[in-house]
This record gives sequence, C-alpha cells and structure tokens, in this order.
Amino acid sequence: MVTIFSCVERFCGFIYRVFLSRTIGSEGVGLYQITLSVLGLFMTITSSGIPITVSRTMIKYKEEGQTERIGKVVTGGIFFAVIISLPITLLVLLKCPAVSLLFSDPRCESLLRIMIPGLTITSVYAVIRGTFWGNTQFLTYSVIELLEEAVMVVMGIILVNGITDPMQGATYAAYAVLISYIFSFVTSTITYFVKGGKLKSPVGELKPLFASATPITAMRTATSVINTLVAVLLPARLIRYGMSGDVAVSEFGRVYGMAMPLVFMPSTFIGSLALVLVPELSSNYYSGNYKTLKNNIEKAIKFSVFIVSLIIPPFLVLGKNIGDLIYADEIVGDYVRKGAITMLPMSISIITTSILNSLNKEKRTLVYYLIGASALILSIMFLPKYLGVSSLILGMILNFSVTAALNLIETKKVCPKKPQVIGYIAAAMLIMLPSALFGLFLKGLLSKFMSDLLALIVVAAIMDLFALIAFKVFGLLDFDGKNQNLSEKNLTRFRVGKRTNKRA
Repeated sequence: MVTIFSCVERFCGFIYRVFLSRTIGSEGVGLYQITLSVLGLFMTITSSGIPITVSRTMIKYKEEGQTERIGKVVTGGIFFAVIISLPITLLVLLKCPAVSLLFSDPRCESLLRIMIPGLTITSVYAVIRGTFWGNTQFLTYSVIELLEEAVMVVMGIILVNGITDPMQGATYAAYAVLISYIFSFVTSTITYFVKGGKLKSPVGELKPLFASATPITAMRTATSVINTLVAVLLPARLIRYGMSGDVAVSEFGRVYGMAMPLVFMPSTFIGSLALVLVPELSSNYYSGNYKTLKNNIEKAIKFSVFIVSLIIPPFLVLGKNIGDLIYADEIVGDYVRKGAITMLPMSISIITTSILNSLNKEKRTLVYYLIGASALILSIMFLPKYLGVSSLILGMILNFSVTAALNLIETKKVCPKKPQVIGYIAAAMLIMLPSALFGLFLKGLLSKFMSDLLALIVVAAIMDLFALIAFKVFGLLDFDGKNQNLSEKNLTRFRVGKRTNKRA
C-alpha cells in the first residue's frame, strides 16, 4: 500500500519536474534545485531525527505497557522542532550574511526567503508524521504525503504555466512549495487530534528524546550538508575549469535536477519498505524475537536488490533514449545511463541504514555515512577537470558502495542470528550482466523495425522478463528465507548459462 502511494506521489513529482524543465529550462530547474537542497539541509537539522525517535519510542512504550508516556514524547518532539527551526527561519528572513555563503548563485537567496516560512510548520508536521508511523497508520501517512505532492504540482503548474524566464519560473515554483507545506501541516494536525492524539507535558522525556534523536539528526544533517556542498562546489569547480556560470548551473540542473531523480527511482520502493519495517524491526528487537528479526532483515535486503536488478539493465541499455523521450535532451539521457549502476549500492545503503537505525545503531550509521560521503566530496573536488559533471556520478557510486558495505558488515554483527544476503546480492549482479547484453542485442535488432518509443517499451519488457525467469530458475524469488543459499547445482547451472550467453 505504501509503495503504491509512494509511486503515485513520485510519478506526480516526476511529471512536475518534466513540466518545469520544459517550461523554465535547465537553468531554472538548477536554481530551484539548489534552493531546495539548502532548505532540505535546514529541514534535516530541525526534524530528521525526531520523527524516527518518536516512532520508535512509542513502540517501545507500547511493548512495555507505558502508553501514558506517548503523549509526552509527541509533545517533546514538537517542542524541539519549534525551538530549533524558528531561529533558522529568522536568520534567513533577516538576510543574515552567512546564508549567502550557502549559494553559488545569489538569485537562490530570494527563493529561499519565499520557502523558509514553511520550515517550522513542516518540522512540526514531521513529528506528527512520526506518530502515524508508530501507530502503523500507514494509510493516513500515505494519503497526506500524496495530497501534499498533489497540491504542490497543481499550484506549480497554475503559477508557472506560460512563464519562460528561469528566475521568474523558479520563484513561482517556490511559492507552490510553501503552499504545499501549509496544506500538509493543517491536514496532519487535524487528523492527529481526530484520531485521539493528545499532547502532555514533556517533562521527563526531553533528555532521552534528544539523546536518541541526535545521532540520526547528525547523520541526516550530514547528508543535507553533502547535498548542499554538491550544489555549491560542483558548479564552482566546473567554472574553475572553464565553464561559464550559466552553463555550469545548467549542467548541474541536468545531472542533479533531471537525471538523478530517474536514477533514484528505486528509492520509492526501498523507502516504502523501510517505512513499514521501522516499527516491525523495532518490535522484533525489543521483544527478543531474533529469528523473525533475521528473516525480516533478509527479506528487506533481498527484495531491495531484486527491485533494482529489474531496473538497472534497462537503464544501462536505454538511458539515452529515456532521457531524450522524457526531457528531449540526450545529454540528460547519457547521465541517466552512466548513473544506472548507482542504483544497487544506493538501495542497499538506504535499506541497511533504516535497519540499523531500527536496532538503535544510529551512531554507527552516522560514522559509515561520513566515511562514504568523503569519497563523494573528493570526487567533485578533484575530478571535474577530467570528468566534468560526471565526477558527481562517480562520487555517488563510491559513496553508496562504501556505506552499503560497512552497513552490511555491521548488520551481521548486531543480529544474534546472522542474516545471509551476500550470496543473493552476488547472484543478482551476475544476472544483470547477461540481461543487459541481451537488451543491447534486442535494441539493435528492433530499432530497425519499430519506432523509438515502441522499441524502448518492448526491449525493457523483454529484459525484465528475462531477468524474472533467471531469478525464478535459480531460486532467487524466495524472500522468506526458505532457501538461504543457492545450491551448488544452481550455481553451476548459472555459470554455464552465463558462459553460453556470453558466447551467443
């Protein structure tokens, strides 16, 4: 259910991004994306760790029979969200000189001042959203999130339609974002009280809530800081090596605002799974049900890998066609093709980070994220001279790969019953290679007889069917842990089949 709502939400956002790119161009999208990156940094500081902590603490108190403390935790979360967000809002509105240091383009400052009133109300909404997680009210959460996206899309299309000036269009798009934040805050607050939610004095809950939320907030703040650094450093480094300012912003808009949303598409599925897993894994962990915990972890990682195994080969083969079809821009398509490989480590990193956070290992995930992020920063600092904007793609591959590997090692250490997923990941990677080669052959063959759009659809469908059959034949569609490892017979058959495909 969460996945269906998330897919519809992401699809609406994706269509809106296409609309913006075709209306205000890559420069306008670049300005809009840079501003959102900075606003995302502020929102991470004010609200990222608190909702998860509120959710997990609610589950813990339910398991312990201390339901009377839940209202105190919610009130404490709202208290922290407000006292942290208000000073940041005032600094931006009062034009603090330090804020200008966050932007490589001064035009983004005025866009941020439009969006910033939404910081506090969105931070409070995030806490209320955490109560929906803790009560496993996923339908309520999903509907409000979808409606927020729909309000932004509808208002954005109404306001931006017909605007061709990049800055003016980005300005109206910023107003649409603010309106959507107000909507979700009002809707969620009313829903919380209608469903029987209460606010109580947070005395006694503030200190443990703050201590538990700080590592998650630090990690997610680091994520937003990295995103902001990318938005500032990458255009600056491109300019340093010969690009004009407008071209650098446009290229950043192409890769980060247009190509990366496609590359991050699997996060829709993985994020939905992680959302549902948080209360489930926390309950398994605190109740000592380690066998179910192990099975749920294996199921989550295997499903995540399976999803990206169906997406990566079509993107590798058809990336340029996809970019040209959606954005009428082959350069974006080339970035999509190059970035496709990012999907596997990214998905593993996302799901394992959520798993470890559910198991009270927030400090570890923070350290591992920072180690991986250092590779991204080094890449965009030193490689634009040689790779141009593609240095961002390489940096992301390195970042997610390092984080995913460290998270997998830590997950195995933490669980009393050790999850077994490495063999599954390796086998899925092996399946992707012949799938991509088969798709490349089909593309060359069918493009002679079909239109580009029809060939794209047919090739992608056949590639996924090929992969599904391979997963079925080698027992990889079992997500419940009944077949923990591929048998030696299946592995042998797989190797023989791989050699046969290579010769063909």
